[in-house]
Amino acid sequence: NNQPEDEPVKYPIDDLLVKPGPDDPLFTDRPSPSRDFNVPMDCIGDLLMVWDFCSSFSRVLNLWPFSLEDFENAICHKDSNLVLIVETHSALLRILIKDDGEYSLALQNKKRKSKISLITWTEYVCDFLEMINVTELCSCMTTIKRGHYGLLDANAKLGILRELVCHALETDLIRGKLDDLIEQRRALGATVRGEALEYARKKREEKEQLKGESNGLVVKENSMESTGSNPHMAENGEENGDMVEEVISSRPSNAFVNRKQLNGQSKKGEKQKLDPKVEAENITNSNEKEAQKQLTGEKKEDQEKKSKEKREQRKEYFKREMEKRSIRTNPLGKDRDYNRYWWFRRDGRIFVESSDSKQWGYYCAKEEVDALMSSLNPKGERERALQQQLEKFYPRISLELQKRSKDLAQKIALEEAVLRRSTRVRAPPRENPANAFLKYVNKWKED
Repeated sequence: NNQPEDEPVKYPIDDLLVKPGPDDPLFTDRPSPSRDFNVPMDCIGDLLMVWDFCSSFSRVLNLWPFSLEDFENAICHKDSNLVLIVETHSALLRILIKDDGEYSLALQNKKRKSKISLITWTEYVCDFLEMINVTELCSCMTTIKRGHYGLLDANAKLGILRELVCHALETDLIRGKLDDLIEQRRALGATVRGEALEYARKKREEKEQLKGESNGLVVKENSMESTGSNPHMAENGEENGDMVEEVISSRPSNAFVNRKQLNGQSKKGEKQKLDPKVEAENITNSNEKEAQKQLTGEKKEDQEKKSKEKREQRKEYFKREMEKRSIRTNPLGKDRDYNRYWWFRRDGRIFVESSDSKQWGYYCAKEEVDALMSSLNPKGERERALQQQLEKFYPRISLELQKRSKDLAQKIALEEAVLRRSTRVRAPPRENPANAFLKYVNKWKED
């Protein structure tokens, strides 16, 4: 009994220290992420990084956006002059040429033309590999010069693109774009704060105004009560007047006294007759005031409702504008085992990266995301933060995943329709939805 009682644990704490408790909800089993990638597992990080960069800066690169699946399929394809691959390399190389940096000087020394074409793009790639002088990538130059870029493995292809992206990030053009995005985000943030301060100021003024009006009403009521007519006071006043008259006139005649008494009685009678009328008028006025007050209250509630809706719309607008000016993709958070969770808005899936970055997986169904959220323990610091981020983006994630599931169902239906055709009229490979990347056209290509 003398032993001190254990103090209750203040959550959240480190996830690895969390122990099961009697008050814990029923956690679902965490679903296993899918791992059916076309590229090797150790390439997934580079695949996502290159694709996310090209998607985020597509306008600056003059590169028409493409899906992650199309990019992955293009990387695995053996065609050496695949349009999607050629345009991606060309867009990144043009950024380096415009920067007038080391790569641009190297091209000038070799007297290369600044225009990259479908025939010459591999020469520019080899010039870049010579410049960076990365041993594992320089070994690919012979294969590329022979015109067999498509025969390179996915590691080499993504390694070249990774280096191109890293050098592109150091160019003045991309840095200038990043600075513009930062300034735009700051301006949006300042506008949001300004509107919030203005709203708070108006609410304070309204509160002070209501307080002043209520104080004025109280003062008015007190004044009326202190100076208001009291029936007893009125009668006493009349009696006092009568007494004065009696004192002044020490010898009043009986007729005068009788007449005075009759006048007093008639006045009291008239007063009694007027009281019901006044009371009725007061009741009518009171009802009108109450109705007016109720109408004003309803009107005010309606205005407040519209104002709230407008504020919510503005909030959503600013949120969308901030997302458009996203500088980079950050992980949603980590689970108790330090696995990182990524959500790319342009893809919809939630990717899971192991703590050592050697394993990747993804969730592509709303039900999987629901199960993931139900498996997180909010008593842990990391899983609580991850759960909050998932809840924040849940509407968007669900919408994107549902759209993705619908597109996938249509894709499967089209593939089955192709398979049902006779072998004599089999559709060419380009009509197969799985080969959509073969139809890629860069609609933003520079002339």
